[in-house]
Amino acid sequence: MSITIRAATQTETGSVTACVCHAFIDYIPAIGKQPQPMLDDYQRLIDEGRVFAAFVEEKLVGVLVLSEEADSLCIETLATHPHAQGQGIGKALISFAEGVARSNKAASVWLSTNSLMHHAQQIYHHLGFVVYDRRIVNGYDRIFFRKNLTA
Repeated sequence: MSITIRAATQTETGSVTACVCHAFIDYIPAIGKQPQPMLDDYQRLIDEGRVFAAFVEEKLVGVLVLSEEADSLCIETLATHPHAQGQGIGKALISFAEGVARSNKAASVWLSTNSLMHHAQQIYHHLGFVVYDRRIVNGYDRIFFRKNLTA
């Protein structure tokens, strides 16, 4: 299976939004409201050049939203369509983000996830991320992870 990751285009806004919503919809009952990524304006984020899409056989299967900071890169959203989960899409998107960070000379990559998204937390630990903070952000209980890229 070959995964291709590239910047999302405006014509893909609907597919990007649908992928994110499918990836997060099952968390609504546990959280009690839509997870933050379901509320984002993907048309604006694509215009800003911050959205990347993963494709398998020309089908959009994953979404990555990035933002650059002074010395780090933030993974704002990482979503894999449920039909493609367990196929390495999320790992490929994180690897892509790490490559972007290294090319921008960032010292680390960081992200946060809802405290109730236990499976995601296990994946981040497995990929070398460590917890460095926990706080409420916009009404969501968030756990923050960081992966240092420098020795």
